[in-house]
Amino acid sequence: QVQLVESGGGLVQAGGSLRLSCAASGRTFSNYAMGWFRQAPGKERVIVADISRSGGRTSYADSVKGRFTISRDNAKNTVYLQMNSLKPEDTAVYYCAARALASINYDYWGQGTQVTVSS
Repeated sequence: QVQLVESGGGLVQAGGSLRLSCAASGRTFSNYAMGWFRQAPGKERVIVADISRSGGRTSYADSVKGRFTISRDNAKNTVYLQMNSLKPEDTAVYYCAARALASINYDYWGQGTQVTVSS
């Protein structure tokens, strides 16, 4: 089992920044690729960014490219999402998730943290 706890959400004005953190515990963090997802009211949960086990490879949804940066610190068992130039459409509950090497889908999920961007 991997336990994931997100933090860092909140209310910010458009154009502002937030940094989300996701602390992992339970198993060897570096064995898992990590992803950040978001779910806006009335919409499906979608992936925002992901990062490989070593942190050497990252990918982003088109909607956040150039504004968001995913990173990880395997020594601290933590993955981050730096969000800059926030827009009202970024408002959502943000979730981190962990995917084992042999898995196609993400195996473990955090409880989510709310991000609200006011115009």
